[in-house]
Amino acid sequence: MKDSNSDLFDPVVAMESEWSRGGSTSDADFAFAFNDSNFSDRVLRIEIMPDPVDARPDTDGCTTIADWARHRKRRREDVKKDNGVDIASVPDEQILNGNQPDLDECENQDEDAVAMVEEPNSGDEATNSIDSDWSMDCSAGAVVRVKTLHISSPILAAKSPFFYKLFSNGMRESEQRHVTLRINASEEAALMELLNFMYSNTLNTTTTAPALLDVLMAADKFEVASCMRCCSRLLRNMPMTPDSALLYLELPSSVLMADAVQPLTDAAKQYLAGRYKDITKFQEEVLALPLAGIEAILSSDDLQVASEDAVYDFVLKWSRLQYPKLEERREVLGSRLARLIRFPYMTCRKLKKVLTCSDFDHDVASKLVLEGLFFKAEAPHRQRALAAEDSASSNHRFVERAYKYRPVKVVEFELPRQQCVVYLDLKREECANLFPSGRVYSQAFHLGGQGFFLSAHCNMDQQSSFHCFGLFLGMQEKGSVSFAVDYEFAARSRPTEEFVSKYKGNYVFTGGKAVGYRNLFAIPWTSFMAEDSLYFINGVLHLRAELTIRH
Repeated sequence: MKDSNSDLFDPVVAMESEWSRGGSTSDADFAFAFNDSNFSDRVLRIEIMPDPVDARPDTDGCTTIADWARHRKRRREDVKKDNGVDIASVPDEQILNGNQPDLDECENQDEDAVAMVEEPNSGDEATNSIDSDWSMDCSAGAVVRVKTLHISSPILAAKSPFFYKLFSNGMRESEQRHVTLRINASEEAALMELLNFMYSNTLNTTTTAPALLDVLMAADKFEVASCMRCCSRLLRNMPMTPDSALLYLELPSSVLMADAVQPLTDAAKQYLAGRYKDITKFQEEVLALPLAGIEAILSSDDLQVASEDAVYDFVLKWSRLQYPKLEERREVLGSRLARLIRFPYMTCRKLKKVLTCSDFDHDVASKLVLEGLFFKAEAPHRQRALAAEDSASSNHRFVERAYKYRPVKVVEFELPRQQCVVYLDLKREECANLFPSGRVYSQAFHLGGQGFFLSAHCNMDQQSSFHCFGLFLGMQEKGSVSFAVDYEFAARSRPTEEFVSKYKGNYVFTGGKAVGYRNLFAIPWTSFMAEDSLYFINGVLHLRAELTIRH
């Protein structure tokens, strides 16, 4: 026999399950009952207060999305004025002086809306919930006007935990039929649209992005998840612009944390990442973006940059411009941006500079550099495994971007002669994209103080009779220095999967010159790219170049 004290039905648990799906009446249309006394059991009194004339200087003064957007724009203009710097003229190594801008977000809007239950017979008002930004210190001003609506408590409670708690906790007596909400005048349209939605499941009059954002914020305050999802969907279907995308990413924290808004913020991030994937093309525009925009761009795997070194340099330039104070810059870099720089794909020369960079806290810099070096030391199969695991996370620090210059592994020797061994891996699809006359360059590596690079080509053979795969070694432009180098090209080959030497030579380099072999494998391009090609192992072409300085 069941314990007589046990609950057969817990209404709160049941309702929470319904709210998570948008409400038990989420598919029903009760628009006919809206503000109709025949289908209502309560009266909602909405006291409309004047908007604060002297909005506070911080972001707590934002009551609607329009107020917040104006505040955000004004803050950015203040930052530009305070810094007094031409964005395009900021050098990479310059530390700017100026005032640190405050964060733009309206962060402190996490409470519930003001609600009161009226007892008609007593004339006294008893408060039935907590204070909120929706009240906005309204007690200091007079009520501008009062709206009265007939409401159905089951319909509102089914849609909103806020109203469920209000009706279940506050109305102890059956004669307590009146509920009062107190709002600012600028919130009136959004609240009325929200109440209408709770009956009809549609937004009838709201068609613009600012109005939808106001309803979204109202839905967040009154905990109407189904309306938040509807607003999010409608906003996603509207044309995105840089300003609107940034607006979505900088919504108040309580709104951003809602599951219903995640598809909207994801779409905003994808838009910014796609628009600004070539950050060098839009450098001035990107340098002016706020932190949320920079995070969205740097999170992308498709960022079109020469190398991860270029990403690191850009982050330093942006942070020095936006956060002139060293302490604040270190905080932003350490807590927000460092995780988006993929240190494992930076060159060893640049990693050494990270250790001595004052912009990073020393302990943070040491940890990041060690992580990068340990990854470089891993075997290729282990690197692929780490990248696969990391692709499921939000940071992607072990995932390789689509760099313009392909990363290389370099092993350097000083004795008995100055020598370096360079490893370059190219995926089959990268090689396929070279046809008919493309080329791909490696990142620079150094020997004897000079910079070198590898370049892979699809070109015609010496007799111009067919296409083939070529590999070349070049020295970067640096004055008129001449350099005598012995070099050897090799590639892994099946079935042994060991490196097999393909070409040896020696050359006296001068700046800007390159040397190599037009047909490295002595076969046509079609044979090189064939499914049974000897040179692709698990879809990857493994190349090696050994360079030794001749004395």
